[in-house]
Amino acid sequence: MGRIAGVTAAETRERLLGAAAEIFAERGYDGTRVADIAAAAGVSNGALYSHFASKAELLIQALRAHGRQMLAEAFAADPGLSITDLLLVVGRWLPLRRDAREYLVVEALVAARRDDDVARPMRSYIGERADMLADLMRAAQSAGELDPALSPNALAHFCLLLAMGSALVTPDLHAVGPEEWAALLARVVTGLASTGPHDGSDGMKLQIDTDRCQGHGRCYDLAPDLFGEDDEGYGQVLGDGTVPPGKEQEARLAAANCPERAISVLEEQ
Repeated sequence: MGRIAGVTAAETRERLLGAAAEIFAERGYDGTRVADIAAAAGVSNGALYSHFASKAELLIQALRAHGRQMLAEAFAADPGLSITDLLLVVGRWLPLRRDAREYLVVEALVAARRDDDVARPMRSYIGERADMLADLMRAAQSAGELDPALSPNALAHFCLLLAMGSALVTPDLHAVGPEEWAALLARVVTGLASTGPHDGSDGMKLQIDTDRCQGHGRCYDLAPDLFGEDDEGYGQVLGDGTVPPGKEQEARLAAANCPERAISVLEEQ
């Protein structure tokens, strides 16, 4: 068994990464042989080594590919999201039950503790993720979404701890309700928000689509100064919907956390 006829080198690489992710997650790093991955991908050991120099490199590359896929899916779901709203979307996924590949990071962390060949590329991988997150934090600070006094590196580290900790504390060990978790994340992001002018706009107003609203109540739980409930328990904006100065981030968080996307945020430049 060698190279598969009609399959490009890039496609072979993707097959190997997919097979590696599945097998590492199922059997662990120590319990996986290179031959197992090659067989699952339908190629020879030699073909595998033409793409990856070692089992350790294959583990980290599989982890890297999977991390990019998760972020790409979040962007694709709603490309118009602000950075903080994007982080909230990703954050809401964290405590949910996942498929085996999403626990690949656990296997990589454990292997890195025992094997220097894994530890070196794992440090590089974690450094890349931290740098990417720090860049996102700086962009959010520049956009007025996060307090510029906070360290972007510390914010990135906080995000890494949440993401990797969630892979360790699985739902079968301890579960939390999605509504509870979403409300907590929103409060955390509100606490990290900039206290200055949000983006130089002259005004912001809120509207609720009453046909979409189902009365979940997240809006008035997260932003009680901006939303209330009507006689039937559905959400409504307070007053004419004008957002007072300093409440812009609360307005955005309430809109981002509405399951039906019933809240519109209107900004005047």
